[in-house]
Amino acid sequence: MLDRYRAVLASFASHDVRYVVIGGVAAILHGVPRITVDVDFLIEATQDNAARVLAALEEAGLGTACLTTPEEIVANVVTIFQDRVRVDVQTSTPGISFQDAWENKQILEVDGQKFFILSKSDVIASKLAAGRDIDLEDVRLLRLDDEQVPGE
Repeated sequence: MLDRYRAVLASFASHDVRYVVIGGVAAILHGVPRITVDVDFLIEATQDNAARVLAALEEAGLGTACLTTPEEIVANVVTIFQDRVRVDVQTSTPGISFQDAWENKQILEVDGQKFFILSKSDVIASKLAAGRDIDLEDVRLLRLDDEQVPGE
């Protein structure tokens, strides 16, 4: 799943982008069996970080990144980049702040590439706040996983 986003994650790392993977991909990485067609990133909503996001996306081959500005990213809740892959860049998300997400983030590594994802408890908080049926099902599955007792 993350293979499609390897270039974006590597580019975010090389540009020191402050981000956390959220949404469906974060839920999947915490064990929810589901499919999603995009990756959602919650970013620190500053002009400098938004400029690094755009530079990183352009470097990763997402040409649509040249169609916006750091100011436009910071002014909007969601900016969608649709090229070879779909990347949703969010400056805020229900239920959590970037600062809390950043402080609680988990660092994962796949094939030597480190990246940041929302902690399980923050995934649950954000999905409860969003309140869509699919989000509430993700919460149910995440909590069910917590209730499993090893060896039973």
